[in-house]
Amino acid sequence: MANLLLLEPDAILGRTYQAVLTQNGHHVSWFRNASSAISNIDQVQPHLIITELQLPMHNGVEFLYELRSYQDLAHIPVILITSVPPMLKAFSSNLWQQLGVAAYHYKPLTKLSNLSRSVDRILAPIS
Repeated sequence: MANLLLLEPDAILGRTYQAVLTQNGHHVSWFRNASSAISNIDQVQPHLIITELQLPMHNGVEFLYELRSYQDLAHIPVILITSVPPMLKAFSSNLWQQLGVAAYHYKPLTKLSNLSRSVDRILAPIS
């Protein structure tokens, strides 16, 4: 079982992702904003972070920059599941690599099974 940190501001999506990932055998700590996620990350000790880019107060990129500023958190892989259209995410693949983004999913086109497969693929070397 892996510890996942889910950062999703939408209550319905957050509960849905949490339920599916929990059914797949993971422990999912769900937060609705970046400040709560950062404040609780030491207790969660995530193996993987799943985040939206469009967050209240701090956006997802700001969250990832803050996350990477802590050396003990710099290794944690990230999955983006976002409403930000794919053409906008391509602004710099180097930036995504620097921020540890291992997978990108566009919400309107992503099935829950695709998200689950990405989680399993990324966690496979860790297990």
